[in-house]
Amino acid sequence: MRPALSILAAAALAAGCGGDGGERLSGDDLPRAPAALRLSSPAFIDGSRLPQRYTCDGAGDEPEVQAGTVPPSTSELVLVVSDPDAPGGTYVHVTRYGLSPRGDGSVDHGGSEGRNSAGKIGWAPPCPPEGDDRHRYVWSVYALRDRSGLDAGAEPEDVVGALGDGVLAAGTITALYGR
Repeated sequence: MRPALSILAAAALAAGCGGDGGERLSGDDLPRAPAALRLSSPAFIDGSRLPQRYTCDGAGDEPEVQAGTVPPSTSELVLVVSDPDAPGGTYVHVTRYGLSPRGDGSVDHGGSEGRNSAGKIGWAPPCPPEGDDRHRYVWSVYALRDRSGLDAGAEPEDVVGALGDGVLAAGTITALYGR
């Protein structure tokens, strides 16, 4: 199992990726995996600008993301969307777990949702502080050998901690957004 994660208390900051009283991940707490998943999205191309529709400056919709082919021994998919450029530490926009590895590979709906760094359950649209350089928004999907056993509403650090050593494959897709 991974060592305990270091969590930074959120400082009062302006905008949606700040001042909300929730918890944040510290540094690169997300685990690596022995195999790669190929993520894709009809909303954006990896490394491109996130359309405004998916941010606090637009409708705040959650973009659709697919995980592609997963290892046959996968029992669950886990999604973590994070902003590693947020002031005060990595801001978690959504965690979703208990996702079926069978079906169309969508990770933007289904399963159970945990708390985000705003302390709420579900999706928090990107909202970087005005004047910051563009932030990276990273969709990370993990294929787990065993079920995570997480209940709905889990804290971000609990979701990451549940990944443990059972990660069979992982993949990321990144979008950029600044205000």
